[in-house]
Amino acid sequence: MPEPRPIDVHHVGREKVICCWQVGDALVDPGPAPSVGTLLEALGDERPARLLLTHIHLDHAGAAGVLVRRWPDLEVCVHERGAPHLADPTKLLASARQLYGDDMERLWGEVAPVPQRNLRVLQGGEELDGFEVAYTPGHAWHHVAYRHAASGWAFTGDVTGVRIPPPGHLLPPTPPPDIDLEAWHRSLDAVAAWEPAALCLTHFGAWTDVADHLAGMHEALDRWGARARDLDAEAYAEAVVAEMREHGEGRVDTVESYMQAMPPDQQQLGLARYWRKRAERA
Repeated sequence: MPEPRPIDVHHVGREKVICCWQVGDALVDPGPAPSVGTLLEALGDERPARLLLTHIHLDHAGAAGVLVRRWPDLEVCVHERGAPHLADPTKLLASARQLYGDDMERLWGEVAPVPQRNLRVLQGGEELDGFEVAYTPGHAWHHVAYRHAASGWAFTGDVTGVRIPPPGHLLPPTPPPDIDLEAWHRSLDAVAAWEPAALCLTHFGAWTDVADHLAGMHEALDRWGARARDLDAEAYAEAVVAEMREHGEGRVDTVESYMQAMPPDQQQLGLARYWRKRAERA
C-alpha cells in the first residue's frame, strides 16, 4: 500500500490550515464543505470507500454529508458520541454559530446530514480495515485516533495539538465545550502506547519526532491550562497570538495559518469552562 498522503484542502484559500489524509481508500478528516472542490481535484478519479473522522468539529468533518451525497455508499466512521450529531447536525450548528456568528457560511458552508445507513459507530478499541482505533477524549468527548497498521502512522486529529510548519511550534487547541485536561493527558499516553512511527495532524502534517512531540504536548496543556486560570479571554488570546508570532520566524503566512486553525479568541473559553466545571465537582 502507498504511504499515507497529505492533502492540503486550502481552507478558504489558505495553505497549512487543514490537512485531509488519504490512506488507501480511506480519507481521514476531509475538512469542511467549502474545501470539497480542492479535495476532489486532488483525488482525481480515485473514489474513497470510507471517511475516518477523528471528531465532528466542522473543520474536520463538516463535509461528510456533502461527500456522502456525492458517493451514496461512502462509509463514515465516527465515535458513538458524535454519530447522532452527524445524522442531525442541528445542535452542532447551533453551538458553532455561537462561536463563529456571521462567519459560519464563509468558513463552513453546507453541513449536510449523514444518513444513518452510512454511519459506522465506534467506541474505541476496534480493529477497522487496517486501522486500530483508540478513544482519545480531552479536546472533545467524541474524539478518536487511528493507527494505520501497515505504516505505523497515527492519525490524531486535535489530540496531539496544532503544529504548523515552519517552524512547527506546538500549541493546544482548547475551544469549548469539551476540554478536559486530565482526559487529554491520558489520551496522549494512549497514543504513545502505540509507539507510532509518525503523528499525522489535521493542523498540520506528519511529524516523526514522536516522543518529543508528545512530551511537548503534555507541557503545553499544563502551561496553557494554568494561564487560563489567571487570564481572561482577551488577555489569553493576546498571549496566544504573541507566542504564534514569536515562533513564526517572521512569516505572516504561518501566523495566519495558526490563527485560522485555532482562533485565539476561542481558546480560553474552553479552559475556563473546564476549570469552572472542575470547581463545581469539587
